[in-house]
This record gives sequence, structure tokens and C-alpha cells, in this order.
Amino acid sequence: MTHDDHDHDHDHDHDHDHHHGGDGHTHPPQRDHDAGPMSAYEVLEETIRSLLIDKGVLSADEIAAQIDLMDSRTPALGAKVVAKAWSDPAFKAKLMADTRGALLDMGIDIGTLAEFRTIENTPDVHNVVVCTLCSCYPKLLLGVPPAWYKSLAYRSRVVVDPRAVLAEFGVAVPEGVEVRVHDSTADLRYLVLPMRPPGTEGWSPDKLASLVTRDAMIGTAIPDPGLRAAAE
Repeated sequence: MTHDDHDHDHDHDHDHDHHHGGDGHTHPPQRDHDAGPMSAYEVLEETIRSLLIDKGVLSADEIAAQIDLMDSRTPALGAKVVAKAWSDPAFKAKLMADTRGALLDMGIDIGTLAEFRTIENTPDVHNVVVCTLCSCYPKLLLGVPPAWYKSLAYRSRVVVDPRAVLAEFGVAVPEGVEVRVHDSTADLRYLVLPMRPPGTEGWSPDKLASLVTRDAMIGTAIPDPGLRAAAE
């Protein structure tokens, strides 16, 4: 795993309420300045956003639409992709070879800014994803990343001792199984395709998707039909 320098996107908590000006158009969210001093990233974000609007590169409505799009994406979307891969061998083959194209076939547009790969868990290999420099993550497929994914503890420890970190998530990887850690960057994002649990033959796509959690698509969980049965 190489650790090249990349310009990464960064996640910050913002007020996503959209404001309407007197012109009737939706304007990008404005920061509540009572929240305290702005961070360097917040200053940079506001400056770039204002410049893009002033120069006519993007309109306020286009920025607001992109924020709405991001807010609409959840791990349930990725779960549908995994369920289809489990039940459709032809789709799985395309997902592994051309993830973006396979997603477009399902009507899922993840943009073109970063390369996107699907990595498959097998009886011999368990994959886990991290962004060692910040918080690069497939938001257009899985939604907002969890807080622990952005934490320094996870970003540093999972590279050095992935088995111990996975054990803390409740994933005990057998000694004979290789653990591969994949570094997500601004240029490359990953989707983990977990193994289909035994005993799920004949399940509908919706029922299969209900087994797939966000963490399973990062590699820090394993789909468990027993949990679903307990909830029914």
C-alpha cells in the first residue's frame, strides 16, 4: 500500500438547511457565525464557493442541488448493489471489472472525479478500507462516512494492526485468511463486496440487501443472517 500525497476531500459538519433569497432562488447554506471561529477549511470552502458563484462557474442552485444529492445517498444504496452482485453473476462480473459502468446500469451515478473499484472478500482474503490521510470515502454510494472512519485512531491503527482493529469491531479473521488494507484517496475509492452468507439461497434481492450494513461495505463487519432473524 503506497502513501502518496493527494489532494483529499475533507468532511465537515455544516448546516445543510438551504436559504431562499429575495430573488426566489435557493442559495447555499450559510454558516452560523455564532458557532465560534471558522476553521481554515471552512474559510477555504466559503471562499471557493463564493468565487465559483461570482465567476459563473456554478450557480447557487447547482451547489444546493449537489448538497441535496449528497444528503439523499445512504448505505441502503450500496446494499442494493451488493445484493444484486450476490444474485446476478453477470452483474457481479461487470461490477468487478467496471464498477462505475455497473452502477450506471442500475441508474446510480457516482460521478467521474475518482476511480472506483470493487474489492471482493473471499474465503482466503478479507478486505478493509481506510483513508490514512483524511476521510476519502464513496459518499455518492454509501452516504456520509461514520465518525470512527475519520478518527486518527482508526486511520493509524488499522494499517499497523488490522486484525486487532477488526476484532474490536467484532470481526475475527482466521489466521489463514489474508487481511488486505486498501488506502482510499481523492483519486481512488473502494466498495467492499462481502461474502454472501450461507443459507441465503433463494432470498429476494430486498431480503439480501437487508443483511448488508455500511460497515460490511467498508470491511469492518460481516453480513449475519442471524441478526436479521433475531429482529423478525
